[in-house]
Amino acid sequence: MTKLRELILRSLWLAPLGLSLVFVLGVLAWVRANEADEQDQQRQTLISDALSTEAQLRDRIDEEQAHLRQLADGLAGQAPSIATLAAHPEVNAGLRRLWQSVTWLDARNRVLAEVPEDAESAHSDDGLSLHLTARVAPDGVLVVRYAPALMLKRGVPWWLARKYDVQLVDSADQVIASTTESPLRAAQGPRPSYRVSLTGPLRASPLAQATLTDAAVELTLRDPATNGTRPLTWVLVAGFLPLIAVASWLIRRQMRQVQRAEVAGRTEAAWRRAMEDSALVALRARDFDGRLLYVNRTFCDMVGLPAEQLVGLLPPMPYWPPDALAEVAERNRRNLAGQAPREGYEARWRHSSGRMLDVMVFESPLVDAGGRQIGWMGSIIDITERRRLEERERRQVETLAHNARLTMLGEVASTLAHELNQPLTAIASYGAGITNSLAKLGVQDELVCGALQRLGQQAAHAGRIVARIREFLTRREPRHEPCDLNEVISAALDLLRRDCQRRGVALELSLAPGVPSVLADAVLIEQVVINLVRNAADALQARDGTRRIAVSSRVVGDFVRIDAQDNGPGLGGRRVEQLCAPFYSTKADGMGMGLAICRSIVEAHQGVLDASEAPGGGALFSFSLPLSREEATHA
Repeated sequence: MTKLRELILRSLWLAPLGLSLVFVLGVLAWVRANEADEQDQQRQTLISDALSTEAQLRDRIDEEQAHLRQLADGLAGQAPSIATLAAHPEVNAGLRRLWQSVTWLDARNRVLAEVPEDAESAHSDDGLSLHLTARVAPDGVLVVRYAPALMLKRGVPWWLARKYDVQLVDSADQVIASTTESPLRAAQGPRPSYRVSLTGPLRASPLAQATLTDAAVELTLRDPATNGTRPLTWVLVAGFLPLIAVASWLIRRQMRQVQRAEVAGRTEAAWRRAMEDSALVALRARDFDGRLLYVNRTFCDMVGLPAEQLVGLLPPMPYWPPDALAEVAERNRRNLAGQAPREGYEARWRHSSGRMLDVMVFESPLVDAGGRQIGWMGSIIDITERRRLEERERRQVETLAHNARLTMLGEVASTLAHELNQPLTAIASYGAGITNSLAKLGVQDELVCGALQRLGQQAAHAGRIVARIREFLTRREPRHEPCDLNEVISAALDLLRRDCQRRGVALELSLAPGVPSVLADAVLIEQVVINLVRNAADALQARDGTRRIAVSSRVVGDFVRIDAQDNGPGLGGRRVEQLCAPFYSTKADGMGMGLAICRSIVEAHQGVLDASEAPGGGALFSFSLPLSREEATHA
């Protein structure tokens, strides 16, 4: 029995090698099972994406068919002509979306009108085209030609097109359209694919009754998962097992060394074990004089200094804040005397890079193998992120409260605008009545008549301002209508002119003559202009001397650009993405939503909001709105 026990003890060093073999076999089995699961999951994802793509393409075709029916209903009873067809908004919208041409046929399938006029030559190289038809009362037919390749590019989401090669194929495996310019290469080897029949008719000719009922959507995976079993087996067998064999031999030798050094290392093992009990936090060991005896890696990363520079140091420590050395030294003296709170205490340290961090420190006695206390063991937790989150939560609460106050202010302003409208109308009526009465009495006092006339003008002006405020505060859906941007800018600056004069800010207006109208919601665009000018005025309050804001408009290509430039402190290196981030504000009482709302409004109008440093100093905010197709063509 004793010999068997000795044999087992001598053979314990082989246990890691045996366990490693079992581990390798287990990993191989897991890899094979995991690859099978991944292939099955990949197949299920491919089928789901194919069905989703087919549904999106069918919805896109149905949507275009619905637009065509709306166009046909709108043209019912009108005389067929190119001008009538080209002037319809649904035609322009369809040509921007997907349509290649719109043709108006009579009952004998003769062309009455076609937009664009040179549709055949303009799209002669576009490959296969499909058609949609709709009847126009009383006896006409509308035919829309569209390219299936363009439908794939615009109907398939970008992330799906990057993951798969999407194709429209017929029953003979002939490619009708594809999201890739070149066909699939056989050299890439077999790749997982799935085909879904595209339900419903696809008409290839506007006059023929035959339909492509056998068309299908095929998705082919671009980068299929590779089989990693063989490389992994080679790495495990050729690398891992020999290393384990060597490690096992080293363990055997180390076991003998440990037995000889067991007594000498008992004390060291005791405090090492205490550190390992809290290895997830920063650890430090100190003697009664405060000298650092040991620090772990987490502690070094926390203060940004290597262990070689920390071990052996006496107070003051390099990670103590320079502006609070006396306070920290007094607290350190109390802690070394055993007066540290058992529940821990918060402290503020300084990283070697200069940034400050908040920590929670827990002190406990450090004892040796004989049970004698030789110093103090400290466990430190970095709570900087927690403090930051608490501060952020506090700011968000303040922001929400501020938002509630602004909402209440908006309601009050709307109520005042409503209530002021009637007395202003009465003032204007009384003024006009007095003027008429004086005229009947034959009073010709120019001073009195002039004052009454100015009274009526000011009342009317106040009424217009009240009406504009009510329209600005009224909740409604955006209305994209032709509007003159120069008038919108002028109206916005009229609202802000008195406030800017009170702040000592000069407004300069430079509007380009003959700026074409754009399709936009005038109230929303006015809100953007007001926000940009108000932000510029706020930034200028810290500037001494001349304060100036220049607002201008000009036509740049197919866009109308509006610039708001000030001579303030500038952007301070911040980019437009940071400035437009929600809840980001450079003002102490700012909500951080103004520029984010402005950017959303501009992008909803297919425009772009940008910010940069002004050439002569200050900030330059600008946004561009696209011209309509007709205005862009004339421009």
